[in-house]
Amino acid sequence: MTGLGYLEVKALHVACVAASYGLFVLRGLWMMRRPALLLQRWVRVVPHVIDTVLLASAAVLAYLSHQYPGVDPWLTAKVVGLLGYIGLGAVALKRGNTRRVRITAWVAAQAVFAYIVLVAVTRSPLVL
Repeated sequence: MTGLGYLEVKALHVACVAASYGLFVLRGLWMMRRPALLLQRWVRVVPHVIDTVLLASAAVLAYLSHQYPGVDPWLTAKVVGLLGYIGLGAVALKRGNTRRVRITAWVAAQAVFAYIVLVAVTRSPLVL
């Protein structure tokens, strides 16, 4: 039995990106309209499972492609963007003190997500 190749890992990574973002958007909408839905067990577990697979597939892709954060500027920009996205997501879904702060962080996180995707597609940190 052979291991997964680059294209298979990339497909898994992209699928996890889509699932992770979709769930983030959904949880943000629930935060604004139906916060009780955020208390469901699956809502607290599934995003972490998807994000773990997403991060693991990113590490495998870096290894397989011999491109690494801190070495390749576009990948460094993605990691820095990811840290910002995670921080804004935490404010949006958990740590924001007011509804206005949470919504602002949710919108800002989506802008950062778009930047990360553009960097990934163009392989350039200067996508503006």
